[in-house]
Amino acid sequence: MNIDINQSKTGDRKFLLLFCLLAAAHVLVFSAAFPFFSVVDEQAHFDLVTHYAEGRPPRTLSHTSKVALPYIVCFSTPEYLHTAESQPGGVFRPPWKLAPEEIKEWMAPRRQFWQEVAVNHEASQPPLYYILAGGWWRLGETMGLRDSLLLQWLRCLNALIVATVVWLAGVTSIKIFPGNRFIQLAMPALAAFFPQSLFYAINNDVLCPLVFGMAFLLLLKFYETEKPGLGLAAATGLAVAAVFLTKISNLPLLAVAGLFLVLKIADLWRAGGLRPAVPPLAALFICAAVPMAAWMAWCQTNFGDLTGTAQKIKFLNWTNKPPGEWLHHPLFTVHGFWFFLKNTIATFWQGEQLWHFQPLASPAVSFTYVALTLGVLATALAALLRPRSGFTTPQRRALSFGFLCGAAMLAFFALLSVKYDFQDCFYPSREHPFFVSGRLMLGMLIPFLLLFAAGLERLMLNFQMATKFFLLVVLLGFMLVCEITADLPVFASQFNWFHQ
Repeated sequence: MNIDINQSKTGDRKFLLLFCLLAAAHVLVFSAAFPFFSVVDEQAHFDLVTHYAEGRPPRTLSHTSKVALPYIVCFSTPEYLHTAESQPGGVFRPPWKLAPEEIKEWMAPRRQFWQEVAVNHEASQPPLYYILAGGWWRLGETMGLRDSLLLQWLRCLNALIVATVVWLAGVTSIKIFPGNRFIQLAMPALAAFFPQSLFYAINNDVLCPLVFGMAFLLLLKFYETEKPGLGLAAATGLAVAAVFLTKISNLPLLAVAGLFLVLKIADLWRAGGLRPAVPPLAALFICAAVPMAAWMAWCQTNFGDLTGTAQKIKFLNWTNKPPGEWLHHPLFTVHGFWFFLKNTIATFWQGEQLWHFQPLASPAVSFTYVALTLGVLATALAALLRPRSGFTTPQRRALSFGFLCGAAMLAFFALLSVKYDFQDCFYPSREHPFFVSGRLMLGMLIPFLLLFAAGLERLMLNFQMATKFFLLVVLLGFMLVCEITADLPVFASQFNWFHQ
């Protein structure tokens, strides 16, 4: 019997490694297919990477750096926001394929725009991703990479990050559901084939699933440990700080983490174990608070507020609405709430990429993801609320933590939607005043996959194991086929890496 168990564990480890490799290949292929620079502010994030690579973090919303400028001018495609009819001859032609006398004419107005007009409104973003990506960029330069190959090298960092997220999903599933092989394989498999287009571009959102996934796992371990050690406490605190230092939109996740720690302290107090837990709690607090406070001090000094968002909001021309007007928002109607919910879920799965100014997502596929998400999560929630559902106390705690993360993110997006008058901004706008950017929720990817896998398992509770895995493979095939079908026009672009 022991031999069978060990063989099963060895097989699961091989599957986990396979999923990591498939995830890396998935990201690499699609990253090569999508030309530079995507509509989700990829130019701005790339510009920040070059700033940090040179050890010069920006102190204001500055113009494009001299390092980033030639890359952005030369390798940007107009295909994301323009149709072929808007181009001379109805054809998109990369500048490196133009005649010599045409190149200067093509590049001059673009160089002037990025050098004199465009402002990097992402300049106050927290630094962790840019420090990591800046080091990766310098490594590529040291290896002798240049031009488009160096740009593609920078995107390759995403493959490493996503593969690590897949590994972390597997570790999390084993930790929380040690006896459930379906969930242990479903979580990393779903992570490996997750069709989020943001994984194929340079941006700081891609790091969010990794840092909060680590914090999620460490917080659960810290909660379950009767006498947590200083090492675990310090690691948990640093993981929480990393969440803050990756993206400011992770604040709702940090609020849930804080609530989680308050509940742990309450449990220790009721059990009479609070006094011996003071040193590890202090270590956790210090390791979390010091890096966060240091960055807030930097933002206050250079950008004028603790989070660095005031200048960005002013640049976007958003204004605060009086609280008395918040309830007039269409979010508080059935139609408005459904618009908010379905678009947030759809973009969480597929991203917000445009091609020829049209979404790279089928409405039918988006609706399928929305219906599947709501149905599966409702099943998981119903099982969680039943006292005799079979979940252990640690499993209930982890699932409850995941649901709170989702609720906090949706509440945060709802608050941003009703709080601001978006003036003449393109997105969000006065006509559609909704924050429906699911990519900003990617920090909760691992808790979401935990909930989703648990819900799937409950839906198929009476099925044979072979049937469960067959249906999982069908779902993964659906995800991959739909993504390839939606993104097929991108593979034909003359601006992508396959055609350079």
